[in-house]
Amino acid sequence: MSRVRTRKNSSKQKTGRDAGPSPELGKTIQRLRKAYNLSLGELSEQSGVAKSIISQIERNETNPTVATVWRLSQALDTTIDQVLMVEEHSNIIEKSSVSAIPVLTSEDGLCTMAIIGWLNSVEWVQWYDFRAEVGGVLESDPHPKGSVENLSVLEGVLEVWVDGDSSVVKQGETLRYRGDLIHRITNIGKVPAHATMVNLVKSSVMT
Repeated sequence: MSRVRTRKNSSKQKTGRDAGPSPELGKTIQRLRKAYNLSLGELSEQSGVAKSIISQIERNETNPTVATVWRLSQALDTTIDQVLMVEEHSNIIEKSSVSAIPVLTSEDGLCTMAIIGWLNSVEWVQWYDFRAEVGGVLESDPHPKGSVENLSVLEGVLEVWVDGDSSVVKQGETLRYRGDLIHRITNIGKVPAHATMVNLVKSSVMT
């Protein structure tokens, strides 16, 4: 999973969409940590996330930022799918309740990304429900080489900046752009924005 970096905004506004911590996210982090026989201190050392923060995440006392979740996922070798196994004979693969869908919050508090894609396929496709308050900014580090990000705007107006190039995406439009370069999404409209975001990790599916 690629690490996502967010830019802090000087505004102290909070998002209108109050997304509390997902109980499933805390359980997943804890179960994976124990599966690897890691203490809180050892996971903290490997991920760079403070021990107290990891403890709060596991107890569902905090909603971690995008960057924090990616760092923990990398330290746990992106094996989060191990806790989502289903019976092979079932034709219904998985149903996620609203409370079970992890919701990541940007550091400026103005953007949220609900992980609505299947975590079993996260190594080659990552699918999110993205929301941004007015002025909200989400900046991401490069994903693996060859990755393509697809942004479909359902409401509002977003501007996408990719390594010096930018494009405005309005309601009903879809923009595809390189995900293997530093990229940034900004809500430049006058109302909250809502979009779906799908990241195709080409290097994983082509190998």
